[in-house]
Amino acid sequence: MAGLSGQRRLERRWGWLMALPAVLGFLIFTAGPMVASLAFSLTDWQVGGSPSFVGLDNYTAMASDELFWTSLGATTYYTLGAVPLVLIVSFAVAMLLNQRVRGLSLWRTIFYLPTLVPSIANVVLWIWIFNPDFGLLNSLLRQAGLPSGQWIYDEATAIPSLIVMSTWGFGNTMVIFLAGLQGVPRHLYEAVSIDGGGAWRRFWHVTLPMMTPTIFYNLVVGVVGTFQVFNQAYVMTEGGPNNATLFYVYYLFRKAFRESEMGYASALAWVLFMIIVVITFLLFRNARRWVHYEMAGAR
Repeated sequence: MAGLSGQRRLERRWGWLMALPAVLGFLIFTAGPMVASLAFSLTDWQVGGSPSFVGLDNYTAMASDELFWTSLGATTYYTLGAVPLVLIVSFAVAMLLNQRVRGLSLWRTIFYLPTLVPSIANVVLWIWIFNPDFGLLNSLLRQAGLPSGQWIYDEATAIPSLIVMSTWGFGNTMVIFLAGLQGVPRHLYEAVSIDGGGAWRRFWHVTLPMMTPTIFYNLVVGVVGTFQVFNQAYVMTEGGPNNATLFYVYYLFRKAFRESEMGYASALAWVLFMIIVVITFLLFRNARRWVHYEMAGAR
């Protein structure tokens, strides 16, 4: 027994040793900066100067900051449009790619390829597509005899254009849906078919209920991701026109690195963190009503 105890102690030491780089990395590069930003959010700190403690002044100042509310509204608008659209498109494509057709691997690769393109390269590509003078989209509309638009250069259509653009990189969401579809038991489809149910009934009574955990996962990930949208505003619009695409994280970036208000920017970051926590909590709370787990009855 003594030898066994010694072996376990050795394994425990090696376990801690192997985990040490990850633990140190988390403490140094994640937990440490988070604690520091929380402390900075309670100060008035201009880059190059000394931070002075101001308590909750940075947080209370947001109530009268029009650009804070503008950025929060623009981000919410984008989230409410982009998340459902990406979920619907990726789910539909995943169902198509779950069929037994020729060249299935090729089709799956083609639909996933845009996800592999670097984010900035995607943004540059869509700048050309949305160009009102020689962009691809307006060229196709003119050839079809339809009116062209200003897209990201018009205050009314800027965010809708970016919402449409968000469907370009649905590959990861599609793959997760595809994995979920392949896990749906075939005998459930067979049972519906025996009862005389067609494709719609198979979808409504089998596919959709069985896929609710996967839909919920992609919903949470999508909401968290879209609330942190940045590249589109930074590269394509710079928050314009007329602050129409002033997304929250871009506003935070502008406050921190262009206006050098690190204290206020840190407070903005913590408010965003709390918003995401609250939304995630509400999503999990509401999930009990519509997310169905296969083993729920067994528990």
